[in-house]
Amino acid sequence: MSATRHRSLSSLLSPRSIALVGASDNVARIGGRPLRYLRESGFAGKIYPVNPNRDTVQGVKAWASISSLPETPDVAILAVPASATLEAVRECAGRGVTSAIVFSAGFAESSDEGRALQLEMAGVARESGMRLLGPNCLGVFNASANYYGTFSAIFDTGFVKPGPISIVSQSGAYGSHITHLARQWGLGINHWVTTGNECDIDVAEALQWIVEQPDVNVVMAYAEGVRNRDAFIAALETARDRETAIVFMKVGRSEVGQHAVSSHTAALAGSDAVFDAVLRQYGVHRARTTAEQLDVAYAASRGVFPSGNRLGIFTMSGGFGIQMADDAAEAGLDVAPMPEQAQEELKELLPYASPRNPVDATAQAVTDLPLMTRFISDMLDKGAYNIFAGIFGVGPASPSFAASLRQALEEATAGKDHCLKCVTMSAPPDIVRSYEDKGFYVYEDGTALIHALGALVRFRHSFDQAKTKTEAKSVLSVTDIPQRAIAEHEAKAILSNAGIRFPDERLVAPGEDPSAAADAIGYPLVMKISSPDLPHKTEVGGVRLDLRDAAQVRLAMADMLAGVREKAPQAVIEGVILAPMVKKGVETIAGVFNDPVMGPMVMFGLGGVFVEVLKDVTFRAAPFDQAEALRMIRDIKGFAMLEGVRGAPPADIEALADLLSQLSHFAAANADRIDSIDLNPVLVMERGNGVVPLDALIVARQVAET
Repeated sequence: MSATRHRSLSSLLSPRSIALVGASDNVARIGGRPLRYLRESGFAGKIYPVNPNRDTVQGVKAWASISSLPETPDVAILAVPASATLEAVRECAGRGVTSAIVFSAGFAESSDEGRALQLEMAGVARESGMRLLGPNCLGVFNASANYYGTFSAIFDTGFVKPGPISIVSQSGAYGSHITHLARQWGLGINHWVTTGNECDIDVAEALQWIVEQPDVNVVMAYAEGVRNRDAFIAALETARDRETAIVFMKVGRSEVGQHAVSSHTAALAGSDAVFDAVLRQYGVHRARTTAEQLDVAYAASRGVFPSGNRLGIFTMSGGFGIQMADDAAEAGLDVAPMPEQAQEELKELLPYASPRNPVDATAQAVTDLPLMTRFISDMLDKGAYNIFAGIFGVGPASPSFAASLRQALEEATAGKDHCLKCVTMSAPPDIVRSYEDKGFYVYEDGTALIHALGALVRFRHSFDQAKTKTEAKSVLSVTDIPQRAIAEHEAKAILSNAGIRFPDERLVAPGEDPSAAADAIGYPLVMKISSPDLPHKTEVGGVRLDLRDAAQVRLAMADMLAGVREKAPQAVIEGVILAPMVKKGVETIAGVFNDPVMGPMVMFGLGGVFVEVLKDVTFRAAPFDQAEALRMIRDIKGFAMLEGVRGAPPADIEALADLLSQLSHFAAANADRIDSIDLNPVLVMERGNGVVPLDALIVARQVAET
């Protein structure tokens, strides 16, 4: 983000002076509620209500217009109908206002006329350099500055305490709802931005500004679509580099959902699988429910991420412990057993306990709290666990049990800062807060706890990976790619310049004797028709396999040319391609396509039935390095095929990663010239012997558009 644009967002989110155009005496109206909030929250800056029909609004001196103000405000809040908004924007632009918030609906989300009005409004702002948030949004707040530039009714019952969580939401209603729920959790929220129709400022830019702020540990984000791919990925990269967790709610997973997105904010949702892959690529946790988003944000809000995934579970009931262990396996946590010696020692203390892990001290621990203290202390001292989870049910709320239980837990965990301390309980908020004050993470539901812990481990893993990024072996510039149909041999020549190696092959023109070329390559051979008009060669009989001498080659060439000319008389025939017959290796597929939202994407999967029936593929946004390519390869369900099964040797995964990384850099450099690339199949040979792409197809952007 440029320094100028960054400063404009700072004026929007941390203003020293505010004008409220359309200010109302009625605190329940859109123009009245923000003024009430600013007054009651104790905002220290200047507030200028603008209402030409009143001398004062809610006891504050009113002004007739923006132009009559004694100073240019940092931000103008426009609480006027859609029909009056354009003129208000013009007046703000003429006064040199840095940023404005447009509350009103009735723009691009409603009709073609509204879309035209929104475009005109955005054009006025752009010409003056003023930034616009909205329209059709609920505004912003900055709790640490007591700044509430919003008409959301959730603040009628109180403001939020500042804290390490920020919220960026395209939907104002969702942003308000999750803020209300977070407040019920007792979570502190500092910044809150709702972007609405995004005629100018979008989720990506708001997210970038937020993650650059100090003391932001986690961002809860909501989006229906992404308009600026590069800005979005830059924000995700910044968050990862700064070890700021992002918990994302992206809607539009289904066909129905994508249609609803389009009608709601006119946003292009794009492919959900692609969006999901990009979030995983940059270490973002995608929440499937609002409850999950809060669960993970709560866990990440302290900015503490465990260094490993070893989980120790303490329980006084075997059933709950087993359930948590099952959830842990799904969440990627390691419920490693206690060391044998430690188990024996605990058995001596309580013979009928189960001290393996989960460590079940039975109901005896309820009546003998020093025993429970010893069990938990031994777990943390001897189990080498990164995370401790204790299951306590309603015990912490029991009048006769609560105080001694908390004391026992505090004694058992004292000085054990190497381990995250978590408990599940059902208790009133004041008791929950008392445990949180002692450093415990408190959940009522064990499954929610475990999946949140799994997210913390993945955040840590992603942050660490970002520190070890590697460079591609070569950084490619734009390549001269003809904007027409491209034959296979020409596609291979283009991709060879990108560092992708293909088997030695020869193009034999019609009328030429193929014998010399065949002898030079060696037998057995593959013959394929060469034509820019025939990308799918098998459909016209354009492939021959296992040709073993020159006579077979000559006969096959004559037969192929005649057959193809008959089946595709309009096709341009350049001749035939002769290539060595490669039989060994694991068959995979790699490709590139331009997603309408996320731009150039690389696809990888196993070939054959895995891609055709099982759809076992994965995606990454281009470009990426070899380390990311290796993670991409391991994402597919059939990865074991590359490791070697039933006695087969391991495949050359490192060489495959090099190919995918090189392909990604080529795709990124030429995104505006390429619609898609197919490398199918790509044979991955035994470790140390590289990869062999056997076919290549490039579809130029201009060809795809026509």
